[in-house]
Amino acid sequence: MASSINNMLDSFQIPEVCALEVSFDRTRLNDLETKLEKLWNEKQILIHKGDRIAITGGSRGVAEYQRIMRKTVSLVKQSGGIPFIVPAMGSHGGATAEGQRGVLEKLGITQEAVGAPIISSMEVEEVGKTELGHPVYIDKHALSADGIILLNRVKSHTSIREKYQSGLMKMLAIGLAKHIGAAATHSLGVPYLGPNMVRVAKVAFEKLNIIAGISIIENGYEELADIYVSRKNDILTTEPEILKRAISMIPSIPVPAIDVLIVFELGKDISGTGMDPAVIGRPINRGPHEGPHVEVLGLLRLTEKSSGNASGCGMADFITRKLKESIDEESTIVNSLTGMHPEIARIPAALQNDELIFKACMKAAGLFAQQNPRLVIIKNTKALNTIYLSRAAYESIPDKSRVKIISDFHPVSFDTEGNLEVQWSIS
Repeated sequence: MASSINNMLDSFQIPEVCALEVSFDRTRLNDLETKLEKLWNEKQILIHKGDRIAITGGSRGVAEYQRIMRKTVSLVKQSGGIPFIVPAMGSHGGATAEGQRGVLEKLGITQEAVGAPIISSMEVEEVGKTELGHPVYIDKHALSADGIILLNRVKSHTSIREKYQSGLMKMLAIGLAKHIGAAATHSLGVPYLGPNMVRVAKVAFEKLNIIAGISIIENGYEELADIYVSRKNDILTTEPEILKRAISMIPSIPVPAIDVLIVFELGKDISGTGMDPAVIGRPINRGPHEGPHVEVLGLLRLTEKSSGNASGCGMADFITRKLKESIDEESTIVNSLTGMHPEIARIPAALQNDELIFKACMKAAGLFAQQNPRLVIIKNTKALNTIYLSRAAYESIPDKSRVKIISDFHPVSFDTEGNLEVQWSIS
């Protein structure tokens, strides 16, 4: 027997869509090992024989992460050091030592793969206080090392809009501070997160023997665009310039106003908030609106690498039951509270399958949208080079110079259980 929801939505017709190829900056670094070694030698990174060197390991799915980590480990060994990897991811991985080790393993960072052990602990030590009197914490194993290498991707942050966002400064102030330190840095609230992060990082800089920073940037196709090596004294001045270049490569949806946006997957390996708010037009930092205007947003899946952490699902209007059943609520709440964004841990209305999500979003978008809906379907907020659009959405693109239709308009396809069937890579 059909449910009342099915009966309500049965008459809604999902518009035909075409596949659209969107062009972004494709600067790409192929021989990363050669460049990383060249920069390492140029910067004359000093390691004494027998020095124990902690290398930070983050929770994001960074391009060529395993290769970069393996080469960094090799360079430390060539210099006479003894490398080990410290998970530096704040409260991620359920805020447990084993959980954080597991996050790295899912990203391909294991002792067997990169040549250095992972030493994971949630224990921290206080190393000082900021000018406002707030404590600064650092992972105890990193603190006991003879030197620290900060290794992280540099990119825009979902809540910070200042000259330091996601990068080495954040890795130092929040990642290496583990759960207790990440919570402390966020404690002043979202509007003050950026300045507070910098205060914490600067105190840590003074106290720690940071021997190098390795910064990674990606192009609009989630590929490695470039890599940088900085000495400790250069990080504060070089990171803002690296960030500017990274931001210039960020992909976006070319449709300025969207009636229905369907996001196939949410994930901690995609964005700190599961979906980048600037891409989906759902700001969470109480700041100026960024990205397209999106009337209704439907969300279908949670990535496996998220390990149940669905922080960010609260930005959606509807989710599937399949996604809801994959949520680890405790992990999601811990992460969202640490980031001072409890609202993004809210679980939206869950519907039986993908097809019902499409129809519910169309109904919620209103009568005018139902007649000629601007429908956009994306895989996730990092993979925007192939997207699907209805005719109305395509016609509304103001600048078509960087887009190309690569398929005929066709009905949106679902299997017998109502699951979306779509190709994300079309040659």
